[in-house]
Amino acid sequence: MVCVSFPKTFPKEVEQLKKKADPEELLRDNGDHYDQSPKARRELRRNIYKYSGCRMETCFDFSKCRERGFKVFVYPTESGDPVSESYLKIITSLEESQYYTTNPEEACLFVLNTDTLDRDHLSIQYVHNINEKIQGFHLWNDGRNHLIFNLYSGTWPNYTEDLGFDIGQAILAKASFYIENFRPGFDISIPLFSKDHPQKGGERGWLHKTSLPPKKKYLLVFKGKRYLTGIGSDTRNALHHIHNGKDIISLTTCKHGKDWEKHKDQRCDKDNTDYEK
Repeated sequence: MVCVSFPKTFPKEVEQLKKKADPEELLRDNGDHYDQSPKARRELRRNIYKYSGCRMETCFDFSKCRERGFKVFVYPTESGDPVSESYLKIITSLEESQYYTTNPEEACLFVLNTDTLDRDHLSIQYVHNINEKIQGFHLWNDGRNHLIFNLYSGTWPNYTEDLGFDIGQAILAKASFYIENFRPGFDISIPLFSKDHPQKGGERGWLHKTSLPPKKKYLLVFKGKRYLTGIGSDTRNALHHIHNGKDIISLTTCKHGKDWEKHKDQRCDKDNTDYEK
């Protein structure tokens, strides 16, 4: 199930990237990423979030929720706007929930119809000119009482958190947050789910609130790509040892990009086989 929760208070292939990316943004031969100056990094962080101090009490208008309760309005989809399967699942889940309203006057929270999940500007699912689109919405109000979903931001090799548009005072529900940019009690950290993730599940889960220890088969599971070089490679390699095949499962594949075999190590064959099971 695609779960959307609210507070009670309410890679691209390497060769493609090398053709399109600026040379200074590419990884060096030794795997180190481009080293920005401290001043440049500070400036980048300032530009990513203009409202870095936003909290529910400062950037959310609770008066919209008091009269009619917690209602969510989803902007109507406009013809011609591309929407990914993953974003469509999120939108559909909201529209099928008890909190959905078709009347923006009743709404406490607003969700865009514009797909903001993939903000890697080299991706085929990257939506252009979002700033122009949202600034033209009369309900936007600098993002106040809006919720924006995002799974991918920036591009290889640095993966900055710049979404390519001004989110204003909107709440950001995002995967892989940088701790420096996460606004506690305001933003929402969500898991990075694949496009094949079902919108609705089957049987109920095994985890019970009162069960200690919990009656769940796996307590920790990670399945994803093991970057052989560049950003993220050190972290995922460092965590490989925690896999025990029982209650801690870590499955990684070396198959990332067209030239992954050039960087192949002695673990890759077994890792790839386990990953495919």
